[in-house]
Amino acid sequence: MDDVDKKKVWNEVLESIKVSVSSAIFTTWFAQTYLATLVKDKEKYIAEIGCASSFVKTTIETRYFGLIQDYLTESLGSKCDLLIIVKENPDKRIVDEAVIPLFGNVNKNEQDMLEAARRLGLRPGFTFANFAVSSSNQMAHAAAEAVSTDIGNAYNPLFIWGGVGIGKTHLMHAIGHKALGGNLTLNIYSCTGEQFTNDIVEGIRNKTTASVRQKYRKLKCLLVDDIQFIAGKDTVQEEFFHTFNALVSNGSQVVLTSDKAPNEISKLEERLKSRFEAGLIVDIAPPDFELRCAITQIKAKQRGLEIPMDMVQLIAGNIETPRKIEGLLTKLVSEVKLRGKEITPETIEGLLGKDGEENGKPIKANPNDVISAVSKYYSLGKHSLLGASRRRPVARPRQLLMYLLRIYLGLPLQEVGRLVGNRDHTTVMHAVNTITHLASSNVGIREDLRGIKNML
Repeated sequence: MDDVDKKKVWNEVLESIKVSVSSAIFTTWFAQTYLATLVKDKEKYIAEIGCASSFVKTTIETRYFGLIQDYLTESLGSKCDLLIIVKENPDKRIVDEAVIPLFGNVNKNEQDMLEAARRLGLRPGFTFANFAVSSSNQMAHAAAEAVSTDIGNAYNPLFIWGGVGIGKTHLMHAIGHKALGGNLTLNIYSCTGEQFTNDIVEGIRNKTTASVRQKYRKLKCLLVDDIQFIAGKDTVQEEFFHTFNALVSNGSQVVLTSDKAPNEISKLEERLKSRFEAGLIVDIAPPDFELRCAITQIKAKQRGLEIPMDMVQLIAGNIETPRKIEGLLTKLVSEVKLRGKEITPETIEGLLGKDGEENGKPIKANPNDVISAVSKYYSLGKHSLLGASRRRPVARPRQLLMYLLRIYLGLPLQEVGRLVGNRDHTTVMHAVNTITHLASSNVGIREDLRGIKNML
């Protein structure tokens, strides 16, 4: 079939898929796919579906293969066999503009857009197009998109909460970028709870409170990151209460982020909790392994790094939050571009082992705590755990113990060997390498690591 037919068929398929899945899933997995080839073979068609990365390919093959096949068969009126391939779309610009434009109006001058975003406190790159979606953040992503397309009406306020470094700020800024893309004159402002506090304090000190109120209460959209910072500050909470009421009464949008749900923020006034709970409250869970893989790929691409999928999995299997992934990738850029190193498993393993803090080092844990946690988790006596047995039920927990002592506590190889039954440092190296690789491919190992760290 010619190009026009392929595009028409694939657009029909995408429209059908849009109805069957959430907008978040569609944007993450289907928006940048295309029909690479379509060949008639006797009574059936053979279709090659192109996608941007091996991670997307694996996910589509695992979760959505049947869905695509059914809709293609329906559109073509004939049976169809699929082959998912990793291949850049030769007509990528058209696909991007037709399916997922970076901003609401692709005809806007991009430079003007970036300058306006910076002026209003929005971080460049924190857009929906650069946000990876999975089950852990799907609801928050969908709510944020709904707010960005219907400012002041969809969910007001929108309150996004979750742990450190898992994408709350990214989603909040993405709302601002998309809303601003539709109207560069839209009165948006993004700040942190600390910045709001500082503005109030400066206003009182300089007797300019009226101008501060004018700054915030005339906005069409206010985005406040880490709103928990104002808790316990009576005057600041008083001002924010009235600012909030003024904005919502005027039909303006309020988006807030916090590390806790409103009812769990200590010293936050009840009337503020009540206002925050009147809108939509969504939480973002820590990213699962698949999402961490997607985040690693997105962040690496932004830094100009091409990382093979097996090494993407190596990073995602050993680091738990997007912020820590960014930290490791920043170090990897230095190793590759400044020191001339190649991206190899050894380079990544070296960075994983250099600084336990990058990998979520348990606070206040000491070697004895870790040994006790591993022993308790596997219901093994310390004598067996640190002994000479090489049976798998004992050897694997022992390797995990050496991995935790080396990677999360940052202990020298010799010290780890001494603690774990006076073993040679080469034995420790082998254990650390084994668990590092297993963590990128074995769900059971990842769950065991998470369980032990939760105990700590």
